[in-house]
Amino acid sequence: MKSKSSHIYYYMIIPAVVLFFTFHTYPALQGIFYSFTDSKGYGTYDFVGLKNYINLFKDGRVLNAYFFTFKFAVISTILVNIISLILAIALNSRIIFQKLLKSIYFLPLVLSVLIIGYIFNYIFTYLIPDAGKAIGIEVLSKSILGNPELAWIGIVFVAVWQACAFNTIIYLAGLQTIPVDLYEAANIDGASGWQQFRYITFVLIAPFFTVNMVLAMKNFLMVFAHVVAMTGGGPGRATESISLLIYDGGFNGAEFAYQSANAVIYFFVILIISIIQINFLQKREINL
Repeated sequence: MKSKSSHIYYYMIIPAVVLFFTFHTYPALQGIFYSFTDSKGYGTYDFVGLKNYINLFKDGRVLNAYFFTFKFAVISTILVNIISLILAIALNSRIIFQKLLKSIYFLPLVLSVLIIGYIFNYIFTYLIPDAGKAIGIEVLSKSILGNPELAWIGIVFVAVWQACAFNTIIYLAGLQTIPVDLYEAANIDGASGWQQFRYITFVLIAPFFTVNMVLAMKNFLMVFAHVVAMTGGGPGRATESISLLIYDGGFNGAEFAYQSANAVIYFFVILIISIIQINFLQKREINL
């Protein structure tokens, strides 16, 4: 009977393993292979060794994409965690229309990133400038997405607004694990609201904070759809993310092998950043 059960187990996992290998692992291995060639994505190719990897560090477009992506990811990660934690604390307290507010806050989570991006593209391009002209505010009379120095702010705003929904759910789950008795005891001892947050709330939700920080950074480093829908990487290349560069250069620019090398490097960059985050934040959990 035990042997039969183990066979059923293998029958259940083999299809999943085959599908995962076919559509994930095998293409990834192919990408690594092609990164050592001069393939354009079609036709014949020759091996070039580490040439693609060396050229990436000399490419100004690649370096600019890395700079924008890291700037975007760091600022967005900080903002989304601050805002989400504040929202979670507010939603976890006894406020009027609590269920309605939760539904409103979680709405962005169920909407498509592209749909949201196109909606805000219209808002930033037409509605806000028209409103700025109508009320005579020159700063608002021009689209922020058309300004090379400010376009990234619009993308950060939309990305943070949408990401807050998921992070708030995680923080809410963490807050609900904290016994109410701790806050009652702190009130009796005369602890202020900030002291309760610093020494009770923030300490006990430390594991949830770690999860949110790592996932948020990883997701923002891989930003793609927001950029495609709102700016397409422009104006010029001011908001071109690494993911967009890999896609555009690999499939539209006949740089398949070159951008495959870029993708390999970026995979390890994200992996290293995630490992550093986890190690640092887990040490913080222990020291709190």
